[in-house]
Amino acid sequence: MGKALGLGKTPAPPTLPAPFQSVAQQAFDFGDETVPAQPSPPQQRTTTGSLLGRLKLKYRLALSFGVAATGGIILTFAAMMVYYTVVFPDPLALRNNDRAPLIRILARDGTTIAERGAAHEYVRLADLPKLIPAAVVATEDRRFFDHYGVDPFGMFRAMFANLRAGRFAQGGSTLTQQLAKNLFLTQERTLTRKIAELGLALWLEVRLTKDEILELYLNQCYFGAGAYGVGSASERYFGKPARSLNLAEAAVIAGLLKAPSKYSPATNPDAARERGRVVVSLMRDAGFISPEQEKIVLAQPVVFADPKTTVVASDTGYVVDYILDQMPPISQTASGEVIVQTTLDRDLQRSAQKIVKDTLARKGAAFGASQAALVVLDKEGGIRALVGGRDYAESQFDRAVKAKRQPGSAFKPFVYLAALDRGMTPDSVMFDAPVTIGDWSPKNDNNKYAGEITLRQALAQSVNTVAVRLNQDVGQGRTIAVARRLGIRSDLHEGPSLALGTSEVSLLEMSGAYAVFSNGGEAVEPHIISQVRVGNVSPVYVSPPPRTDRVASVDEIGALNDMLNAVVVSGTGRRAALPDRPVAGKTGTTQDFRDAWFIGYTSQLTAGVWVGNDNGKPMIRTTGGSLPAEIWNQIMRVAHQGLPSAPLPGTVASRPEVDDAVLPVDEAAHVSKTPSAPRVVQYHEALPSAARDAAQRIAPPRVAEKAADIQPPSQSHPTSNIDDDFIARALADELEQQRDAMPDQEPVEARPGVAAFAIGAR
Repeated sequence: MGKALGLGKTPAPPTLPAPFQSVAQQAFDFGDETVPAQPSPPQQRTTTGSLLGRLKLKYRLALSFGVAATGGIILTFAAMMVYYTVVFPDPLALRNNDRAPLIRILARDGTTIAERGAAHEYVRLADLPKLIPAAVVATEDRRFFDHYGVDPFGMFRAMFANLRAGRFAQGGSTLTQQLAKNLFLTQERTLTRKIAELGLALWLEVRLTKDEILELYLNQCYFGAGAYGVGSASERYFGKPARSLNLAEAAVIAGLLKAPSKYSPATNPDAARERGRVVVSLMRDAGFISPEQEKIVLAQPVVFADPKTTVVASDTGYVVDYILDQMPPISQTASGEVIVQTTLDRDLQRSAQKIVKDTLARKGAAFGASQAALVVLDKEGGIRALVGGRDYAESQFDRAVKAKRQPGSAFKPFVYLAALDRGMTPDSVMFDAPVTIGDWSPKNDNNKYAGEITLRQALAQSVNTVAVRLNQDVGQGRTIAVARRLGIRSDLHEGPSLALGTSEVSLLEMSGAYAVFSNGGEAVEPHIISQVRVGNVSPVYVSPPPRTDRVASVDEIGALNDMLNAVVVSGTGRRAALPDRPVAGKTGTTQDFRDAWFIGYTSQLTAGVWVGNDNGKPMIRTTGGSLPAEIWNQIMRVAHQGLPSAPLPGTVASRPEVDDAVLPVDEAAHVSKTPSAPRVVQYHEALPSAARDAAQRIAPPRVAEKAADIQPPSQSHPTSNIDDDFIARALADELEQQRDAMPDQEPVEARPGVAAFAIGAR
């Protein structure tokens, strides 16, 4: 290898077994030295008959059974080889496919979104510099030339490594097994599939030489960003054919095999470079390069080619990359293009990218925000739109999927759902007051405390102390369990600050969790691929049907929707309110205004918005109720065009101009008397006044206001200090308005389960 690279003489690798050294060096021309043949030990002649004669009967029976079992295994193996030869095509026929398939991505209506996977020629192993296969072998399967398709030593090593790590840290599959899986099998993790993989690996070893297996593997494996095969990856990331790669670039290519999405230079160039350095070290450990060569290679700069943004429209760049990362392995044996049907709404996707870019252009500087991300999901978790940043041409890093940020108060609904699960209701009263847990004393955003407050008010106004108390009361483990049920997969750190959203999560998984609130409590798996076809044949992949298992009860979802509707009607998310349908959601703002979130939903769609800076730089007092809520409102107005209005699950939507008496008599009685009745949520285009909102936040409501009889105040903020006298005057004015409007009626007492929200303007 040293002579092939022209970087000096390679010392004998002391860390590898002698058999592998000799075979690997011969395969990659690592020097002209040959390993002297070892003299065979003198064989001792034994008399088989006399040995068997001296064995006891039971040992002879055991030996006979072993011989019979071995014969059975040999016959089974021979039958498998014959069967695979008849059923599967000749793997070398792939060499006749001059070009890789073109990947055509379709929207949910069948229109073409993009075409990726530019055609490239099949690259012969003899046409590749030997440093490329050497890097792959050193990284993926160091014993490749020593085993026969299955490596028991590698399996045991991976098993012990996983046991020590307490998680899946290493895989024991050989290159041959991976090739068998990519060519003929699916990605499902079942015992049957694993057994078939082992059998096919042995079959490939019988049919092909090591060089042929390695050649097929390099042309079939996925390198991220729609690049199948080393030739396509080289063109995609470095803008040149694979035969022109240097060792540092080859190491980056080989490093992608571990996690193509995570280490893709198109989305994370720094991680790709760091992974390449790891591969170079692995090559040194394998004896393929010397320590001196390692130093030279690590000093070489790795420069990636400019992204081919002309291949994909700017409004679909992020979502196309995500689709390609999510594509299931497909057989490359079939001819014709690969057609990927998705859940994407083409027009909504175009609008979403434009809204993000235009809003940041107009207001980003004033808010100190340079980036934003957006996701829109339907009730089943199908992705209708996905925006990973303001401009794909400037940065291909997908902030909607790959970035993990603290969600702040957007995490609080999981705490409140855990409290509802313990028997609390939106009208349950908590105490908003200073709280200290160990050395930690969380404070409210305004550094004020309201005393007695209902859960509905506390969530609407995003009161920190109440969320922390609830989390301590229900138990942090219960809150984490609720988040897991709803689909949060990121690491959640137990601790009092969990309630305030200090564990980092992605926007996509948070939006998927909120979609459970939108569909009434059924589990959601965010997805974007509906099916994959190769040419005009039957689909080779079909998305699993939507999950229907319930992760939260209808009563709990109704109660939570009641509270999260209050966030939009009278709380921190008022800018997200839609004029023609009920909305629920939650704002989130992290420390020093580094991240701002708004995640909300209607009965049809869920959307999540994040705004911030890639470097974590604090914004200028940007909260989740400001720029994110504004972006959310814009995209949801577009998304709901032509959709009928419908109540949130577990609630009854009442227009402000409709009196309670309009409801049928039996329904009104049902609402007032049955604990599990649908809750009444209100909505209006005008936004509530800060004065009445402040009064409502401090004093638990005792009277259910009729929104049609409340007139907007002349000012958007109180002119007096909010003290006890101010509260008393405000409540007295409201009661007086009710008496004037209903002279023959007594004020209606607040009923359990009915949300009472003030409507005004701001």
